[in-house]
Amino acid sequence: MSRKKILEVKDLETSFFTDDGRIAAVDHISFSVEEGEILAIVGESGCGKSVTSLSIMGLVPSPPGKITAGEILLDGQNLATLSEKEMRQIRGKDVAMIFQEPMTSLNPLFTIGNQMMEAIQIHNKTWTKKQAKERAIEMMKLVGLPRAEELFKEYPHQLSGGMRQRVMIAMALVCDPKVLIADEPTTALDVTIQAQILKLMKDLNIRLQTAVLLITHDLGVVAETCERVIVMYAGQIVEQAPVQEIFKNPQHPYTKGLIQSVPDMRYKKDALYSIPGNVPKPGSIQKGCRFAPRCEYAFPRCSEENPELYSKTKAHTARCFLLDSENEVVLHAEMGGQVNGERIAES
Repeated sequence: MSRKKILEVKDLETSFFTDDGRIAAVDHISFSVEEGEILAIVGESGCGKSVTSLSIMGLVPSPPGKITAGEILLDGQNLATLSEKEMRQIRGKDVAMIFQEPMTSLNPLFTIGNQMMEAIQIHNKTWTKKQAKERAIEMMKLVGLPRAEELFKEYPHQLSGGMRQRVMIAMALVCDPKVLIADEPTTALDVTIQAQILKLMKDLNIRLQTAVLLITHDLGVVAETCERVIVMYAGQIVEQAPVQEIFKNPQHPYTKGLIQSVPDMRYKKDALYSIPGNVPKPGSIQKGCRFAPRCEYAFPRCSEENPELYSKTKAHTARCFLLDSENEVVLHAEMGGQVNGERIAES
């Protein structure tokens, strides 16, 4: 049974206007998130994951940033066309975000209670202060914070990292948003607290049917938590598929490299695998596949044309010429017949 699409991003382009000209940090990407779904966006730092989330939230710093094309539809309403005043009515209520660093995201000058109540009072103007406080404490208990009534009066520096992260989750959920964006929610937390936070997010997602967009570079988190995965590279989506499919049968060389980079304790290796090179500076590659300079399967066409998203199955697409059936004869000739769209997944 298909679920309702809560968030649809269509052909989104977010650009930054610099002294060197216009640079597209997010380059015409499209995806959707369904009700009750957890969708992951993965990739190295600099791939455009966080800019995508800030675009959805209407928080791209302007200047120099601006959404220059596309639509961001939340229940059919295009957020990209709204003014800042209109976005303030939606931000925190219909779409909320857990930011990457809870210590820098919480204001050190205000108590946890004051910061929890702010969003409630902005979006529920008829509520009394007592009602807002009760709701805040209720959410703090929901995310597993002990002695919530006491923590309500304390300041961020008095809480541990895991507790601050739980406060951030409670703040994001306090107005029952339709979409929750979690940007690296477990960064800088130890593995025990990380597991607790992930379990909490999964439980709340099931209980409240909130759609979650999880931004991470940790494939272990993705495997444990998510239903579908989007892989981004240099501002573009290079692959998207259900979680099991992407781990079992990756089609893009970049995705394959990310999976190979995950340490496997079952096997002893002389050295851990790493993808050669670095993510290119935004706007530096004007022609061809953006991953070609780092790709062991690259052939001449990769340097001349930017591949489209080819369909492996209805739910699995990848931006790679290895999936272009018209390329098969050329690939066999140029690469000794050793690589094609099927074999890259098996190798």
